Amino acid sequence: MAFDAVAVRCLVKDLKDKLINSRIDKIHQPEKDEITINLRTMTDNFKLVLSASPAHPRVHFTNVSKKNPISAPMFCMLLRKHIGSGKITDIEQIGFERIIKFSIESYDELGDLTTKYLIVEIMGRHSNIILTNQDMRILDCIKHIDFTVSSVRQLLPGLDYVSPPVQDKTDLTEISETANIDFSSPIQTADKAILSAIAGISPLTSREIVYRAFGRTDVKCSELTDNGRNKLLYETVKLAKDVQQNNFSPCMIINSASGKLMEFSATPITQYESLAEIKEFDDISVLLDTFYRTRDMHERMRQKSADLVKLLNNNIERVSKKLGILNKTLADSENKDKYKIYGDLLMANLYNMKNGQSSVEVIDYYKEDSPTVKIPLSPQLSPSQNAQKYYKRYNKAKNAEIEAAKQIENAKNDLEYLESTLAAIETSDTESDLNAIRAELIAEGYLNRKFNPKKQKQNASKPMHFVSSDGFDIYVGKNNTQNDYLTLKFANSSDLWFHTKNIHGSHTIIKLGLDKDVPKTTIVEAAELAAYYSKGRDSSQVPVDFTQIKNVKKPNGAKPGMVIYDYYNTIYVTPKELKNE
Repeated sequence: MAFDAVAVRCLVKDLKDKLINSRIDKIHQPEKDEITINLRTMTDNFKLVLSASPAHPRVHFTNVSKKNPISAPMFCMLLRKHIGSGKITDIEQIGFERIIKFSIESYDELGDLTTKYLIVEIMGRHSNIILTNQDMRILDCIKHIDFTVSSVRQLLPGLDYVSPPVQDKTDLTEISETANIDFSSPIQTADKAILSAIAGISPLTSREIVYRAFGRTDVKCSELTDNGRNKLLYETVKLAKDVQQNNFSPCMIINSASGKLMEFSATPITQYESLAEIKEFDDISVLLDTFYRTRDMHERMRQKSADLVKLLNNNIERVSKKLGILNKTLADSENKDKYKIYGDLLMANLYNMKNGQSSVEVIDYYKEDSPTVKIPLSPQLSPSQNAQKYYKRYNKAKNAEIEAAKQIENAKNDLEYLESTLAAIETSDTESDLNAIRAELIAEGYLNRKFNPKKQKQNASKPMHFVSSDGFDIYVGKNNTQNDYLTLKFANSSDLWFHTKNIHGSHTIIKLGLDKDVPKTTIVEAAELAAYYSKGRDSSQVPVDFTQIKNVKKPNGAKPGMVIYDYYNTIYVTPKELKNE
């Protein structure tokens, strides 16, 4: 993602416009590496997030409220002591780095007006939040960095604050028409050369410069002519001037096929063409809040569902191995009739056999030309016992064939159920969705009750409700239990039912009222939803079957969510989500 110095400059401009002379109202620390500050101005209230998370360091406004610990951490208490009720007098970007410095006036214990600095360094795993006095002496920081962590720069209470080492690059804001960018490497791409020479830009921005110059991003330095280098320099200088003049156009890049958030930028992005949707924002804080809230939600859901995913994958692996063994057993039993024939032939030739033989040649009366067949024998058994041995092998193979066929059918149903449940987890959006899946797995015997989530009052998970552009209600199940409810109880016989063809996914229903004539637009939208909430979410041209509910049946003893259907039509769509009602 492109939280580069360009985005920081855009953010600082936004923060200055809104927060200068604002008062700090409350300070909380909901996470070990995250601070939230409530601020008030003469006209507005704001909640500011400062995060030093290694994965998602950031600064932006938010409306999201997180649960705070009962006892505030020490760093939070220190901030309350030194800058609580303070006034923000200035916000600046240190150099052209990913560092934001808040100047805050507040009264100390003696009643004297002092200035403190709250510095946020947005630098991946090296991110930090530091509080200093007016002499830039560190009062404390959210992460203590000593010699064991870094021999170059320490961040500890009592030390003077020193900015991170400067890279041997030219700041984007200092680039001019006379700049010299080294494009001499024959194996390096042009965007990498720009990234190596210019400080403050991200890989996304360097690729955008190349794309604006050549209409593609994979240009190698060896391809560049003098005219090509001039084009690149021109686009770089043009971008630098926009940044110097604070001409920003915050935007979010969304994958057109899957709807997933890819990246964001403070400047226009054109390099993805039709592969991505570019959503523009007037306010970079709104962009950042939307982007990171979605990212955080997916990350939290991934963590909370990790045990379920592991459980299901283990069971899928076990059932798959079992299917392999059963299929081998079934293949071995195809020769069972041979054992019966051997037994019959031995019984018909007992008078010709002697004890201790290791084999015997007899006439095979079961074939038209009555050929001679050689039958292996166990020397320690009598002729009659050898015949009985072949009869036993025949009966064992016959019984194994019958039992293997039954178990293969059950194993296939188990595999189908486990894979559909795994697909439901992948499309779960809330913790209540996961808890519903846990309850379902407990009921099916896959999960021990002791692993059940702590009992607490929660809103029951309900099927998703959408309204089509023609005004028809569309419902989508989020797990197998909801799928059964929608299909077998909620829907009427004339309602339309949708499901991806041979792909695990949710049951989707178009609920019909008095109007039974469903427009094609609504059918397409319902099919897009069925494809979106399925394993085919990241694909295009996904086949979706649809039919009336009366044509959908649940076999006796079938697992939750398992149905059969006939008299259906198939439509091919690209997965897409509607606005949830």
